Amino acid sequence: MLRYLTAGESHGPALVVTIEGLPAGLPIVLDDLASELARRRLGYGRGPRMRFEADELEFIGGVRHGRTLGSPVAVLIHNSEWKTGKWATEMSAAPGATEAPLTQPRPGHADLAGMQKYGFTDARDVLERASARETAARVVAGAIAKLLLGSLDIEILSHVVQLGAARVSPDTPRPRRGDLVRVDESEVRCFDPGTEAAMIDEIKAAAKAGDSLGGKVEVLAYGCPPGLGSHVHWDRRIDGLLAQALMSVQAMKGVEIGEGFTVAGVRGSEAHDAIHWDEQLGYVRDSARAGGIEGGMTTGEVIVARVAMKPLATLNRPVLATVDVVTKQETVSFKERTDVTAVPAAGVICETMVALVLATEALRKFGGDSLDELRRNHGSYMASLAPR
Repeated sequence: MLRYLTAGESHGPALVVTIEGLPAGLPIVLDDLASELARRRLGYGRGPRMRFEADELEFIGGVRHGRTLGSPVAVLIHNSEWKTGKWATEMSAAPGATEAPLTQPRPGHADLAGMQKYGFTDARDVLERASARETAARVVAGAIAKLLLGSLDIEILSHVVQLGAARVSPDTPRPRRGDLVRVDESEVRCFDPGTEAAMIDEIKAAAKAGDSLGGKVEVLAYGCPPGLGSHVHWDRRIDGLLAQALMSVQAMKGVEIGEGFTVAGVRGSEAHDAIHWDEQLGYVRDSARAGGIEGGMTTGEVIVARVAMKPLATLNRPVLATVDVVTKQETVSFKERTDVTAVPAAGVICETMVALVLATEALRKFGGDSLDELRRNHGSYMASLAPR
């Protein structure tokens, strides 16, 4: 079973991620991780901070000569800003105090609730960890999970289906296996060129107004075998695991598996995926309303999950009303560096969370201390399902 932990603050010296449960023998190099982190910085509407967040990576343990050892893998993501400007002083671990506390919590952020929970009077004690910069460590873990899934012929990709009011028509074909490069070539990671232009117009208009935009991303997983997850306990149902993982991403406010919200408004005769038998392929479905999951288990069809991201709460013009926690006077929230939208990058992070869930369940299902053993177990299981 795969487990991972992240640590570090947005403007601290580094982020670190530790991943436990990987089989021995998985080929891995830092470039594999760096390429995924570069994808996290993609997207029209990102702020100038993306130029500063050059991710310098270092393996701390668990990898030797380009292969995992079966022990925990630890990766350090150095912060290139740490030794410049104020951050080495402002975020120092040594005893002391800041000269510029942030006392005007931002609506829509973790600031006020975190300050109340822990008894802080400086929002930076909360926001540095609550920041979406933490997702860089998740993406590293997810990049490793993707490598593991790739060895089982499972491919995960995402694309933006809505940005502000611009949305892809439900009839537009989804990306298929091998289409990830085409998606990433889009400035907003949209697979439909016509909608891409409308999305860019939305971003330009919001930027001019000093405002922000949310949207929806769709994550697809191809090649998942049937039977990952389980119907026997609530906490092993894979749709529940995916929903929790995706909702844990900063600023995400809704998750839909397949056509979950759409089928709530139709009759049962129109809501399910009919089962057919194909002499070459075995059991197949002619629709994807269930999103590749039934009864808490994967069906072998493509997994489809959509995630809704709210507009970013830090705006380029201070308009959100708040209260100073010291004076209790009405004021406006302070401003940190921000983006007009981070929806294109959110798709990359959501890929990460889906990959971590699927890799965990694949390891639970097939086991194995080495990659060769895992692949043998997976191959044996798939052979048992093949048409005879």
